[in-house]
Amino acid sequence: MNEYKVIFHVDEMNKWKLVLANTRNLLNALNEHTLIVEVLANSEAVKYFIQTNLNEDDLFVLDNLSKNVTFSACNNSLKSLSIEPNSLLTYVNIVPSGVAELTIKQHQNFAYIKP
Repeated sequence: MNEYKVIFHVDEMNKWKLVLANTRNLLNALNEHTLIVEVLANSEAVKYFIQTNLNEDDLFVLDNLSKNVTFSACNNSLKSLSIEPNSLLTYVNIVPSGVAELTIKQHQNFAYIKP
């Protein structure tokens, strides 16, 4: 059994549905393998993690994926958009810098996917 490491990068609000569909497809296709998957949001895409902005369907999808996926938000983006970290979903990991997180993950041999 192989281990695969993947980081999905989203920086536009209109890309979320595609990113989440791609994430589900990856989990389903490689379900017999070990997967380490992170979805990193920066720029305006961090707004998607605000709990009060999500409808019931989106919340259901995120909650289910969070069992197998790490969701991360760029703190620089949160600050620039005046978003309080405590307004985000509880399972969202806040990283200091989105671009630094991408750099680190790529040096750790994560596959980079940006739909």
